[in-house]
Amino acid sequence: MDYKKNQKVKIRFNDIGSDGEGVGRAGDGAAFFVKGALPGEEAECTVLKWKKTYGYAKLETLITSSKDRREPLCPVAGKCGGCTLQHLDYKAQLVWKKDKVKGCLERIGGFEGVEVRDTIGMDNPYYYRNKAQFPIQTGEKVKLGFYAGHTHAVIDIDNCMIQAPVINAVMKVFRQYVEQYGIPAYDEETGKGLLRHILIRTGFGTDRVCVCPVINGNELPKWEQLCDMIRQECEKLKHELTTFAININTDKTNVILGKKVITLFGEEFITDKLGDVVYAVSPLSFYQVNPAQTKKIYDTVKEYAGLTGSETLWDIYCGAGTIGLYLASGVKELIGIEIVPEAIEDAKRNAKLNGVQNAEYYCGPAEEVLPGLVKEKHKTADVAVIDPPRKGCDPALLETLLKVEPEKIIYVSCDPATLVRNLKILCAEKYNIKAVQPVDAFCQTTHVESVVLMSQEGSRQ
Repeated sequence: MDYKKNQKVKIRFNDIGSDGEGVGRAGDGAAFFVKGALPGEEAECTVLKWKKTYGYAKLETLITSSKDRREPLCPVAGKCGGCTLQHLDYKAQLVWKKDKVKGCLERIGGFEGVEVRDTIGMDNPYYYRNKAQFPIQTGEKVKLGFYAGHTHAVIDIDNCMIQAPVINAVMKVFRQYVEQYGIPAYDEETGKGLLRHILIRTGFGTDRVCVCPVINGNELPKWEQLCDMIRQECEKLKHELTTFAININTDKTNVILGKKVITLFGEEFITDKLGDVVYAVSPLSFYQVNPAQTKKIYDTVKEYAGLTGSETLWDIYCGAGTIGLYLASGVKELIGIEIVPEAIEDAKRNAKLNGVQNAEYYCGPAEEVLPGLVKEKHKTADVAVIDPPRKGCDPALLETLLKVEPEKIIYVSCDPATLVRNLKILCAEKYNIKAVQPVDAFCQTTHVESVVLMSQEGSRQ
């Protein structure tokens, strides 16, 4: 059937899509994606767009409501593009994320019978993020918050319920600063205006705060006054502003961050602590946004690695060295590989900060660096930990791992689909999946982290 815009249609829902939309079918089997709908529900909807084999519709009236439906705590949850699952009970979110990982293993990978552990969740799945990048718009009213889904329209937010409280407090200071001093926001269409985004980071283990406005220029007016305002607000919450910097981005682009950072007050980085390990985090560093769940991820990696102190560990896509340094005390040798030069410098600094002397770091594409280490320096690995970007691993890297044959490979992934595609290659001949642990590091969203242990057939676990 060919559906028309504004046509009314009754839809039954059986799943949730990647953006949190309900996935369902009309009576004739036509597939629809509907924001705000949940599995098990039936609803009257209005067609927004039809694309030959599937369509998008707006939820109008629920005929049958899911037992797991909840009223979102955030007043803009339906408008903001950040939280997409606040209308789903948290326990149900954890079950759905486990099913998502298991479904990808079965449908994409053909891995039947693989046990997936229950998703590790949070006791309080709110106010957990240690980093925010707020866009800003000025005009009749200052709008400071997050983009609406699939747009660059700013949803004005006073209190984001997944950000650390101190981040929300700093955001309010910026609103006051912009209004008081008439600071113009950047306009993507004209390329004019000064203030583009506001980057804020905090260390959950240290209570230190880094604030870094992104500006379309080289100077930020009245920054000393702004810095004082932020410092006072942080002190009210028993936090300390230890870094105030500006990020220069004068390109006419929608890319958030520029490459140049100028520290105006304090240190060039803040520190955070996970377990016994201290990490230096600069404004541009990659660092997991949910420290409580990050520790659970790293503890799972440590459990799977089963280290005895005699192993050589490869930390591939090591970033600032976070996973490898968490495991460094349990290995003989640690080798980290990362393509971003700044991240490698962070990793070296973090190793020094923790007195780690058994670590070496190499900068470059992992798929190029690793074969060289194997061929020229005769490096091997007992355990390889890979934590790639969302797109997954380069095929050349997977080929190198298969040649070197580490006893164990531990894959940390933020995308189950790309994870499973890589697992198909690794497990085609030499490796078997031994354990799969989903971790909810992005509560109230559809994203899920997974930790997968692979070992060669017959190896001891």
